[in-house]
Amino acid sequence: MNSKDNPRIGVLALQGDVREHLAALYAAGADAVRVRRPSELDDVDGLVIPGGESTTIGKLLVTFDLLEPLQKRVRDGMPAYGSCAGMILLADRVLDAPPDQVQVGGMDMTVRRNAFGRQVDSWEGALDLAGVDGGPFHAVFIRAPWVEEAGSGVTRLGQAANRIVAVRQGPLLATAFHPELTGDPRVHALFVSIVKESAR
Repeated sequence: MNSKDNPRIGVLALQGDVREHLAALYAAGADAVRVRRPSELDDVDGLVIPGGESTTIGKLLVTFDLLEPLQKRVRDGMPAYGSCAGMILLADRVLDAPPDQVQVGGMDMTVRRNAFGRQVDSWEGALDLAGVDGGPFHAVFIRAPWVEEAGSGVTRLGQAANRIVAVRQGPLLATAFHPELTGDPRVHALFVSIVKESAR
């Protein structure tokens, strides 16, 4: 793998804000690359699963033969960060999911899809996030999920409207919002620090 000072972090490049996540990771000091194939997954120290449509991303993971390799790497301790749809995919349990919903799993939590409403209900707000210095974070919520229930091993990092919207479990991080759309790399910097910590 790569040096602890410059971790190689992939962005799952099947759907969603791939370019924006790559830019935020680069700003946070990572060597950021696109991941579309199992061989590319093998070559990263951590992975970002971007927003988009969780059912579609799940189907594409199967189509690109990435689902089982990704599940194995997460089980084996690879750091992963999921935003919005990525949060849904990292959850062990999902409410309001279609029957064909595919899960990567790994986080002991129950997530409700589209919990804050439809596209027209998208909103933005300032959040206090544990582990993120520098004041409140401007969070963008688009058809966002929330964490309905978190297991004892899951640390709650942030809340909005009295709902859990940011969590961490070991090397896994998830947010219901889209930090890549803000130009503020602090959430990505937190993930880069988790990847470095995991590599030690």
